[in-house]
Amino acid sequence: MEFRRVVVTGLGTINPIGNSIAEYWENLENGVGGAGMITHFDASKFKTQFACEVKNFDAKEHFDRKEVRKLDLYTQYALVAVKEAMADCDLDLESEDLTKAGVIWGSGIGGIKTFLDEVKGYANGDGTPRFSPFFIPKMISDIAAGHISMKYGFQGPNYGTVSACASSSHAIIDAMNYIRLGKADVFITGGSEASVNEAGLGGFNSMQALSTNNEEFETASRPFCKTRDGFVMGEGAGCLILEEYEHAKARGAKIYAEVVGGGMSGDAYHLTATHPEGRGAINSMNMALNDADLKPEDIDYINVHGTSTPVGDIPETKAVQTVFGEHAYKLNISSTKSMTGHLLGAAGSVEAIASILAMNNQTVPPTINHKEQDPQIDERLNLTLHKAQKREIRAALSNTFGFGGHNASVIFKSFSE
Repeated sequence: MEFRRVVVTGLGTINPIGNSIAEYWENLENGVGGAGMITHFDASKFKTQFACEVKNFDAKEHFDRKEVRKLDLYTQYALVAVKEAMADCDLDLESEDLTKAGVIWGSGIGGIKTFLDEVKGYANGDGTPRFSPFFIPKMISDIAAGHISMKYGFQGPNYGTVSACASSSHAIIDAMNYIRLGKADVFITGGSEASVNEAGLGGFNSMQALSTNNEEFETASRPFCKTRDGFVMGEGAGCLILEEYEHAKARGAKIYAEVVGGGMSGDAYHLTATHPEGRGAINSMNMALNDADLKPEDIDYINVHGTSTPVGDIPETKAVQTVFGEHAYKLNISSTKSMTGHLLGAAGSVEAIASILAMNNQTVPPTINHKEQDPQIDERLNLTLHKAQKREIRAALSNTFGFGGHNASVIFKSFSE
């Protein structure tokens, strides 16, 4: 069976280092970090008191009062990113067959702030249930996809993907495959997360997953560094508009890249830890290469999952070496989480955008905050430390892995007729 080609025609984001694609790329290229002391709530009694928050965001600038009441922050971020991407792709909705236009949107924990507020309100009362009628439709992890489809009238496949930190990468792969198979011509896809709150921070703190380096919070997200002590929580959204190539060509759309492959696997190993030899990551990357009909040497850049956790970074580098062999020392690797922090379910989409922008600018964004070589990580690997590097990027691979052993790898290729 011959698959239809899938291209990227629109991008949008709101994240800790950029409230637009242009601002995001400028800060990625310049190695700007997004970490700061938490402002969303009083975190003074928490083990971790910092995060990578979205800056300068006022919901009232984007939504009216009634909408704000109905939308959890994770959905607000989603709609803001989608708005930029839809303007970017310049799709004429009046001329589209909207039954062939779909939405697949990922989120790991959805409206956790809404859940927290409603349950706290009940717990602090006299036991009488006084829940908001918007409680459930604000909280559930699929509701961002629902709001997006209603706003733009997309009547094709519509659902949410939930696979922890791999959620939005799975969304992108699903959207690609639906278009390949002729089930739709256009997809809004990506993911969003808004977990910088008492429940999110406290929960990850109790797992000892977060950095507690409050003294050096600005540089605490330090993937691959010997002194790393956990990830830094981030928030925001990333959106990609995917189209079938002939559909995009017919309307004269600009094309950022081609989506050529996706791999998905399960570690079948541990609740939260990556398999020590990177078993699932190896399978995921190999599947993506096979799906794209590419050889390991065709990849020039890998945007790794690279969370800055003591146990997570080492298996991924081992997996890269297993899959790519000697070519592992010729390609560039970087973790943009060193700048954005870890956006959980939105990480895959925001990092997919970073990979596409890297290819379009022929520049690899850096891994910042690295202070000391980890003896368990091969020093021959080019981790693109400290500064961006210019190089030819013909194809880029983006990895995301989630609690539960969920792995996803997506490959983007420079577009050519």
